[in-house]
Amino acid sequence: QVQLVESGGGLVQPGGSLRLSCAASGTIFSLNVMGWYRQGPGKERETVAHITSGGSTSYADSVKGRFTISRDNAKNTMYLQMNSLKPEDTAVYYCNRAPRAYAVPWGQGTQVTVSS
Repeated sequence: QVQLVESGGGLVQPGGSLRLSCAASGTIFSLNVMGWYRQGPGKERETVAHITSGGSTSYADSVKGRFTISRDNAKNTMYLQMNSLKPEDTAVYYCNRAPRAYAVPWGQGTQVTVSS
């Protein structure tokens, strides 16, 4: 059974940092490109970053230089280090295969709220 569990979200002040984690079960993780996505209030779900099994990365322009995606293939776990957070980063963050067309059933996501 494929399962994705996101964690690490919370309330943080502008300029703060958070580290999100994504634990994946099954064979979803080890050979596939994985990505972080987010859906802000009243917005469409968008791709934040993705990472290949070999560690090559790509970022949305809105987070480039502030967010860092990484993965531990031995642990079937992916991370998103988020620095210099802005109010516009407020969203529910999800992980899944990338690109989105290859997504499996979505997990619950983890809420990130950036507010003073």
